[in-house]
Amino acid sequence: MHLKYVILYVESPRETIDFYCKAFDVEAGLITEGGDYGEVKTGETTLSFSSIELMKNLGKNPSQADASNPCFEIAFQTEDVAGNLAKALAAGAELVQEVKDEPWGQTTSYVKDMNGFLIEICSPVTAPA
Repeated sequence: MHLKYVILYVESPRETIDFYCKAFDVEAGLITEGGDYGEVKTGETTLSFSSIELMKNLGKNPSQADASNPCFEIAFQTEDVAGNLAKALAAGAELVQEVKDEPWGQTTSYVKDMNGFLIEICSPVTAPA
């Protein structure tokens, strides 16, 4: 088995997909005709978005994301953390943590999207010198 997709519950999948394409250099994938479900291409695993309303109609009761009290995070890896942080902020992301060099050999920064999801922008981990 392998991880195929992760689905986040959002108010507007179309708006969220537009934001992720601008902020994180991903491409839109499938978007349903009604716009209540859509995907962005992130490599082997797809990042998907389903409307909160659709989930309620399916008998689920999704909660709202809260970056100040997250239960998970999404991470985008890049060689240019500062440049990609600036791009995400210009696209409307909200700053949570500035660029920081971590003791385990990684550079990180954090933002939150318009839905409240915590997103890490990070470099690959390198062995400390």
